[in-house]
Amino acid sequence: QASYLSTKGLSLLLGSIAKVKRQINPKLKIDGVLLTMVDHRTNNARDISAALRASGEQLRVYDTEIPFSVRMAESTAAGKSIFAYDPHGKVAAAYTALTEEVMQHERAEANRPRSNERAR
Repeated sequence: QASYLSTKGLSLLLGSIAKVKRQINPKLKIDGVLLTMVDHRTNNARDISAALRASGEQLRVYDTEIPFSVRMAESTAAGKSIFAYDPHGKVAAAYTALTEEVMQHERAEANRPRSNERAR
């Protein structure tokens, strides 16, 4: 979520992930961070989004953001996915865009030469 407390939680989570990576699973990798419930009408959400994106290569932030929407809360209360509840709404469109972005990233990663292949 694009809020102050969420970014503090993210910082703690990244610390825990680094510890797990060092002690248990050195191959553990975070593909990226997804901003959800983003309301760009507020300065706070805009500032947090910009700050996370400015973190550079340390933390990949997906270009797609899931906007805040009352329809999303309604779909949860109705026990339906956003695609069943509001298939033509902005949240469903954002999740569809995220799917495309993740797939494009995965294809690029699969086609990227590995470090040992570059040495040849």
